[in-house]
Amino acid sequence: MPLSLGPRVPRRLKATLLATAASVCLVAASAPPAPLGVGDRLFPYLGNPGYDVSSYDLSFTYPGDNSKPLRAVTTIDARTTRRLDRVNLDFAHGRVDSVEVDGRPAAFTTAGEDLVITPENPLPRSSRTRIAVRHTSDPVSPKGRDGGWVRTADGLAMANQADAAHLVFPCNDHPSDKAMFTIHVTAPEGYTAVANGLPAGVARSGGATTWTYRTQHPMATELTQVSIGRSTVLHRTGPHGLPVRDVVPTEDRKALEPWLARTPDQIAWMESKVGPYPFETYGVLVASATTGFELETQTLSLFEKKLFTDTAYPKWYVESVMVHELSHQWFGDSVSPRVWSDLWINEGHATWYEALYAEEKANRSLEARMKAAYSASDRWREAGGPPAMPKPPKPGQKIGIFRANVYDGAALVLYALRQEIGKPAFERLERDWVRAHRDTDATTADFQRLASDVSGRDLSGFFRAWLYGEKTPPMPGRPDWKAAPPSKTAKK
Repeated sequence: MPLSLGPRVPRRLKATLLATAASVCLVAASAPPAPLGVGDRLFPYLGNPGYDVSSYDLSFTYPGDNSKPLRAVTTIDARTTRRLDRVNLDFAHGRVDSVEVDGRPAAFTTAGEDLVITPENPLPRSSRTRIAVRHTSDPVSPKGRDGGWVRTADGLAMANQADAAHLVFPCNDHPSDKAMFTIHVTAPEGYTAVANGLPAGVARSGGATTWTYRTQHPMATELTQVSIGRSTVLHRTGPHGLPVRDVVPTEDRKALEPWLARTPDQIAWMESKVGPYPFETYGVLVASATTGFELETQTLSLFEKKLFTDTAYPKWYVESVMVHELSHQWFGDSVSPRVWSDLWINEGHATWYEALYAEEKANRSLEARMKAAYSASDRWREAGGPPAMPKPPKPGQKIGIFRANVYDGAALVLYALRQEIGKPAFERLERDWVRAHRDTDATTADFQRLASDVSGRDLSGFFRAWLYGEKTPPMPGRPDWKAAPPSKTAKK
């Protein structure tokens, strides 16, 4: 029996319906551009759906003045995950001069902190595409924003965590979309440029030098690093022949050397705890700048010079901070957070190994530090939220989501976990975690699942209480530990 299509539609009415449908499509296609996001609870408009970046090629031309914009070209190779009439990139602090998609000029505009690109033809689902953006990159921070370029005494460095890479270059600025990077930096004579990864060429022309660096492992945008300055690059060898290179202000080379010489042994110590170093190189970037933090940019960690030169800091403290950033190469860099609420895994582990190193090398009691953290934990939870459910950052707030609850508060969770499952199972978990998720991103649920598998127990109740509870649970094996009551004036 033929399928009935219902009453016949008169030809004139059919034409009217088709015209109406076409006009609806046109209206949809011409809808105003809007900022998008990947749904991160803490940064709703960070990242963009519809594509997966495979590689970035970044070119920066530094004018020799860290108050003037750099000329830049960002080329992105990506694969679409759905049909795209428009492509959104995160970019919020520079002038865009032109955009090409697959070699053809493309229209572009801005919406919020997004660069919205309309290619000549829609991009089909599961297709490869190349987007090239010619733009400027402004090293002068926008009002009310921290991060991006850091202006040093003699040049520039980068500090892009958590949501500031798109103040430097157009990107999909979320750690769930890791990619390979090639970075070219051109600077006048007398400057040295260093970036993530290994050197891939040097070219000199007309009084300027162009350095090229290339990563051997995927990297999150927030971990990008470019150093431009009157610097010296120091080379040494780490475990298993690992190339270690440090970037220091030339005038401070001699004073900094005793600290930098400790890095190979620190790498060996971390390898003894969690397994092989995960990248192609490592080193310390010492910046003559006031940032208020150190930062685990991939393969080249950023440090303030005063950490090493201020005599108020004891030796054991400086070395433990160096280990904190080093341990991030495993926890946070090689294994990145799927969403920013997973930050506790990064910072909790870095704090844990910082404290463990201080205990083993300088006799600074880990248990005493954790007992003090337990006492303060309820206050930290009230001020910043539970470790795996941090409160969103306020606009322009410098500390953002990086509060005590995700540092010592999260290390306290790891201490409780070791108390709960025993030291052998905990140490096996640490090694299995970085091995299972190397070069990818992972979640709190992944960590809970692996911990349960390694221990042979269902730990869902343990993690629910310790990671999401408003109050700190009793410490396993330490019934005498007490949490101090939250302050009535704790910051929200």
